[in-house]
Amino acid sequence: MDLSDVTTFRAAACDLNGQMRGKRMPAAAAAKLDASGVRMPLSALNVDIWGSDIEGSPLVFETGDQDGILYPTGRGPMPMPWLENPSALVPMWMFEQDGTPFAGDPRHALARALDAYAARGWQVVAATEMEFTLVDDAGETLMPPINPQTGRRLQGHAILSIRQLDAFDAFFTDLYAGCAAMGIDVDSAISEAGLGQFEVTLSHRAAMEAADDAWLFKALARGLARRHGMAATFMAKPYAEDAGNGMHVHFSVLDAEGANVFDDGGETGSELLLQAVAGCLRAMPESTLVLAPHGPSYARLVPGAHAPTGAGWGYDNRTAAVRIPAGPPRARRIEHRAAGGDINPYLLLAAVLGAAMSGIEDGLAPPAPIDGNAYERDLPQMAPDWAAAIDRIDGSALMRRILGDAIVDNLCMTKRQEMRRLAEIPPERHWQIYLDNA
Repeated sequence: MDLSDVTTFRAAACDLNGQMRGKRMPAAAAAKLDASGVRMPLSALNVDIWGSDIEGSPLVFETGDQDGILYPTGRGPMPMPWLENPSALVPMWMFEQDGTPFAGDPRHALARALDAYAARGWQVVAATEMEFTLVDDAGETLMPPINPQTGRRLQGHAILSIRQLDAFDAFFTDLYAGCAAMGIDVDSAISEAGLGQFEVTLSHRAAMEAADDAWLFKALARGLARRHGMAATFMAKPYAEDAGNGMHVHFSVLDAEGANVFDDGGETGSELLLQAVAGCLRAMPESTLVLAPHGPSYARLVPGAHAPTGAGWGYDNRTAAVRIPAGPPRARRIEHRAAGGDINPYLLLAAVLGAAMSGIEDGLAPPAPIDGNAYERDLPQMAPDWAAAIDRIDGSALMRRILGDAIVDNLCMTKRQEMRRLAEIPPERHWQIYLDNA
């Protein structure tokens, strides 16, 4: 992007909750980013959903709240189409002052997971399906948005409705244009099952770029919705009695020659595919906090409510948490369907891809694939609530192996603080906290 037409830019990294943390800087300072970076406290990536320091965090109280250095990730500068004044965003990630990657940075957690694939000469290709809900948040409760064509609120569901997509054509036209300007590879958009709910599928690309795309897309969708007089939320369950928002991840693995290691030429997939599936299933119960990071996330995880709660898998079975989609063998891939839309994309991909690699490293074999309704099967279950999810990941040697101690420790401290604070707030106000932050 040419910075000649902007006066300021944002240098921003991703915190544990997936929020952008950083600084607004004059455009002239952009030329120095690669060489000198931007100093910022390491603890800034480990704050709670309100942006408060974590009580007792060693990042603050044992190290004197030391600075780290943000350096560009290589994905910027890029425009910020949701702002009125021309501005640029430079995505960053955090390093220690000696140049060591900061172990508490979610993007570095994903990089470590991908290093295990690179050590075998492999590259992970991934794509995400981003579900979100357009809402009117002007009142004391969330309401469906106004249909721009009729001037009336949306009523009822509109699964795969072209008419509903066309009603919000101005928003989606700006959304696609914004994606193109920001370098986000976007594919299809559909009207989903929920009231005012839509899904945009991002294109397959290298896994780190796919995570970048998902993080940037959430900021873009939220910002553009505000310009169109609405809010776009990725909350896992915007309405108690309606469909929740998920984020499905598709991934395959290519060898040095570009061949798909999950492809055995047949319908079942290779032994490596089955090992990766087994790893994903093994880690799912202990990784619930990554898949459902907030208190309200657990309203979505209700058996039979079209959100997988059991660690099962199947071929072309959308009731299973891990699905092997139909298609030609060369396109064989894994679809991980358990996460809510309110996740941190870097932590999610780190957990899913790290779990798959753990299955390969340990030579695991999955149980038999599920035919029929997975919700009716007796399967290992995800944690039933927020407190249990925190305790599970805290005590999980497997998740510490996958994500690292720093991420797990900081995540647990953050979520326990959020749990204490959220308990003091009336439930009817919880949506106000998470609407723009999940």
